Amino acid sequence: MSLLRTALPPAQAVELERWLLSSGTDLRPMRVGLSAALTAYGLVGPAEPAETGDRVILVATELASNALRHGSPPAVVVLLRGAGEFLLDVADHDPAGTPQLAHVGHDGVGGRGLHIARTLSREMCWYRTDRTKHIWASFPTRADGAGG
Repeated sequence: MSLLRTALPPAQAVELERWLLSSGTDLRPMRVGLSAALTAYGLVGPAEPAETGDRVILVATELASNALRHGSPPAVVVLLRGAGEFLLDVADHDPAGTPQLAHVGHDGVGGRGLHIARTLSREMCWYRTDRTKHIWASFPTRADGAGG
């Protein structure tokens, strides 16, 4: 059973960028594009610690990797801007599946992606449509207000 709350992203969220991933080889170009988009849209500023953008890129990578591995490709990664926050919405084409926060033992390999994403984001939820399953994570915009 998933311990993630089921909820749609905020209705006022506007799509900024979108990446379509068919395989793991598409992850690197998505990370490069996401990094550029975070700066271009003022969501992460050049004066901020590199960890801010790195954290968002790590969450996107974990969620997209899970979508490719456990869902049905292609995975779709969408960057959205909301009120005082920005979001990553990652979808795969397996609406029957349910995101699982796996119990991770000390000797286990894998199973940490959703835990990492939930820890590094402000909020993480999921929802499904007739054709897709989505997990979204939110992050605060820049403190100086330039990103909101």
